[in-house]
Amino acid sequence: MHKKVAVILSGCGVYDGAEIHESVLTLLRLDQRGVQVQCFAPDIAQLHVINHLTGEVSAESRNVLVESARIARGAVQDVREARAEDFDAIIVPGGFGSAKNLSNLASEGAACQVQEDVLALLKAFVEAGKPVGLICITPALAAKIYGPGVISTIGNDPDTAAAIIQMGGVHQDSHVEDIVEDAERKLVSTPAYMLARSISEAAAGINKLVDRVIELTHEDDAA
Repeated sequence: MHKKVAVILSGCGVYDGAEIHESVLTLLRLDQRGVQVQCFAPDIAQLHVINHLTGEVSAESRNVLVESARIARGAVQDVREARAEDFDAIIVPGGFGSAKNLSNLASEGAACQVQEDVLALLKAFVEAGKPVGLICITPALAAKIYGPGVISTIGNDPDTAAAIIQMGGVHQDSHVEDIVEDAERKLVSTPAYMLARSISEAAAGINKLVDRVIELTHEDDAA
C-alpha cells in the first residue's frame, strides 16, 4: 500500500514564502519513492511581499495558499482541510515563509507563535505518533510543536540555535548533508539552505530526510 505524506508550503519564494528548491526537492524525492503527496498551505495573507530581484519590500499583497499553488501546480488545499489520520507523515520545507507566514519567528524570535491552523495540524501528527520532517529554518519551531526537550537542527547558526534553546528545544549542530533525528518523537530535521551553497548540497540532506521519514512510517507498519 502506498504511503501518503502531507507537505505544508508557506508561499512561493525564499524571501517571503516557501524555499522553491527545498519544496521541489522534497516533492521530487517523495515521488521517486512512490509516495502519494498532498500539499497544504494556510489561507492567509503573507506577512509581506519581497521583490526577489532587488530584495526590496513591495507594496502589493499576496495570499499564502494562492502563492503555494504555484509550486504545487495548483494541487494544494487549505491546511484546515487536512486530517492527520489520512496521512502517514508530514514534511515542512523551509524558506522565510516558515518564519513569516507559518509563524512570526522572524519578528518575535524565541517569543514566536506558530500560525494556529498549521500548529493544530502538526500537533495532530505528533499526538498520533506519526513522523514529521522539518527542513531549513522550520526546525526552529520544533519546541512550539513538541514542547521542551525536542531535538532538532538548523545547521550551526549560533543565533538561531540560541533561540531554539531559549524556547526549550535542544539544538544539535550538523553539516549540510546531515539529518538529525529525535527518535522518541519521530522528528527528522536537516539544515538545507541554512547551510547549502548549491541545490545539490540542499538535496543531499533533503533526500536523507525524506528517506528516513518514509522508513519511520514502515516501522509503524511493523508495530
